[in-house]
Amino acid sequence: MNSLVEWLTDLQLEQGHLIRPIIVGTLISLVCSVVGCFIVLRRMSFLADAIAHAMLAGVIGGYLIMKIVFGREAHLVGMLAGAILAGILTVALIGFITRVSRIKQDTAIGIMYTGIFGLGALAVSIKSIGGYVHIDITHYIIGNVLAVTNEELWLLAVVSSLVLCSVILFFRPLQITSFDPVMAASIGIPVLAVDYLLTACTSLVVVSGVRVAGVILVVALIITPAASAYLLTDRLNRMVLLSAFIGILGYWLGFGLTIAIGSSPGPTIVVTMTLIFLLILLLAPRYGILADWIRRSSLVPQEVMEDVLGAIVRSTGNVMAIPQVLQAVTAPNRRVQRAIRLLARRNLLECEADQVRLTETGQAEATRLVRAHRLWETYLAQTGEASERIHEKAHQLEHISDQQTVDYLDDKLGHPITDPHGTIIPVDSVQTSGQQDVKASMLRRGNRARIEQILPAANRLGLSVGSEITVLPRSVDGQTWNLKTDRGTAIALNHTEADALIVRPIPTDEDEGDAIPASDVS
Repeated sequence: MNSLVEWLTDLQLEQGHLIRPIIVGTLISLVCSVVGCFIVLRRMSFLADAIAHAMLAGVIGGYLIMKIVFGREAHLVGMLAGAILAGILTVALIGFITRVSRIKQDTAIGIMYTGIFGLGALAVSIKSIGGYVHIDITHYIIGNVLAVTNEELWLLAVVSSLVLCSVILFFRPLQITSFDPVMAASIGIPVLAVDYLLTACTSLVVVSGVRVAGVILVVALIITPAASAYLLTDRLNRMVLLSAFIGILGYWLGFGLTIAIGSSPGPTIVVTMTLIFLLILLLAPRYGILADWIRRSSLVPQEVMEDVLGAIVRSTGNVMAIPQVLQAVTAPNRRVQRAIRLLARRNLLECEADQVRLTETGQAEATRLVRAHRLWETYLAQTGEASERIHEKAHQLEHISDQQTVDYLDDKLGHPITDPHGTIIPVDSVQTSGQQDVKASMLRRGNRARIEQILPAANRLGLSVGSEITVLPRSVDGQTWNLKTDRGTAIALNHTEADALIVRPIPTDEDEGDAIPASDVS
């Protein structure tokens, strides 16, 4: 214990000039990091930068008022009041421009903060005004934490306490309005008042911090630790704690590096913060680049799984040896093996020793893919695609196989029965299962159905709702649908009329002709 006391005493005597910058930097890092969480969540990072730059005009205004009106040198409190007013004016003007014009908020921020910052710089450059103002622009930009006065230290302590207490007391309203302002308003939270509270806290933090740390460091302390914490957690309370920890850690490491290499504190701390962010961006367990790469590399693309199903459904008996699957699918073997395991977990495949077999669900899914492939082949043939390239292009397009797209393609092609190679295009087993109403044009030879609705285009046919029909072979190159009613009457329909006849398929144990079983595909 005595040795610890002696060490602290020696530190105070030898490095006493560093104690105040460390305390001040810790306070600035803590309060900036906490407020920064809400700034980042609300996508207001640019606004904090705008306030930091615009306060130059406020500080100069405070100088002039104190000197011209009261005949005294500017006091810290007077400059603070001027800077806060400049920050509030900046936010108000940004909001006004956004409301009354088509200019978006980010553009309005860029216009106003550069304009107000330029106004402050202009005032300093005018000789008649510059004589009253004593501001070092370089000090304003990069700060100098090594030259902190007791007055500035106490000001930061008061501001930090006030802002942190406000965040703690109003944490719940700040949280809700940051994520869902509409819901916050619906449950009675004064969203506008909460926004003004956050703006006031941000202005206080920026104004009090810039005098000591400079614009660059304050903006970095507001944004970078909060952005780093955002990559590490999905919960706001944890994000606030992590942000504060990262902010303080980054300041201490950067300040230590400053002492070690003799550099300027502000830029060194900013670079340290940025390196910490980049390290977290790379290694964050959930949202980091490395984690995302591992996750994507372990995923199995949908195209690979569909290619596995397509390869098996084309084999004899829907059974295939795993080595044959690996050879048939154009993908790395490791990825194909993962696809097989995933399909088995989804109950689309059954694995037996070194063989895989399609389940009933897998067979339906594979048939859907084959149907899409052959419809795309038919489409490509009709567009004049070279015959030797049809299969390859259809293999790429078959993965666009959502039900709506394939049904649209099928309808535009006139519901073809065979593809350009003369191979049967499988029927849509879902639509012909009898569980939903379909257009009569979807049916194949041998299908039976009950009429559920007759649209105007089919009124001339003389059919009645509730009667049953049987589908006969098509004629005229497959463009005429021939039906036989339950009274034995034969009826011929064109495509439009077949689409206008809404029926409910009647499942049968055996199909014939065009309505081949879904598994009988090649």
